[in-house]
Amino acid sequence: MKKDIGSTNIYEVKLDTLTMFDKARGRKIPVAFFSPKTEKKIPGQQVVIFSHGYGANHGGDYLIYSYLTENLASKGYFVVSIQHELPTDALIPMEGKPQTVRMPFWERGVENILFVLKEIKKSKPELDYRHLTLIGHSNGGDMTALFANKYPNLIYKIITMDNRRMYLPKTAIPKIYTLRSNDYPADEGVLPNEAEQEKFNITIQFTNINHGTMDDKGNDEERKTLNSFIEGYLNEK
Repeated sequence: MKKDIGSTNIYEVKLDTLTMFDKARGRKIPVAFFSPKTEKKIPGQQVVIFSHGYGANHGGDYLIYSYLTENLASKGYFVVSIQHELPTDALIPMEGKPQTVRMPFWERGVENILFVLKEIKKSKPELDYRHLTLIGHSNGGDMTALFANKYPNLIYKIITMDNRRMYLPKTAIPKIYTLRSNDYPADEGVLPNEAEQEKFNITIQFTNINHGTMDDKGNDEERKTLNSFIEGYLNEK
């Protein structure tokens, strides 16, 4: 049985899904909890909140990164995956400057994360929120980057997976990591330059993985690569 975060032992994973409701915004927020299946308390159990890539409001996107969410839960993390898009939402704009036309969508995602975080703090106060990590792919990575810009004091680390539009924070706190695809470049200014990377200890890791296969469509080797990087970032002090 795994004793603490960072152990090499593996837990079975429990999946729970539910729909939260933010009364202030009148908005449903489907969430999935991936957690270690154990009756014993895990000392210092850390929380990871995951945000999916854009799925054109089809739904179910919060469940299609199971290679990542289940792996982290098996290692002792409490993982929350949020469904940011609902069938009734407007589609994300494909024309115009993304940093302008998509900002309301990212801000809605930030509010979703903030609401879910507040709710799990109420229901699971025993978890370690001082070392909270946000992970997001593509559009979810843009939401994650915006959250870090707006609420840096609430999070310990962010890991973006090929966010392309929202500028990454240029700061040492929270710690910034980003995994890049081999087929889609980020917009100008999204990634810190070399001097900024060194100054703020920001990690930019390029991979041989396509942008579109950073979810469960990736092959075994791609999944292994991404999980390895992410676990390494989470374990860094």
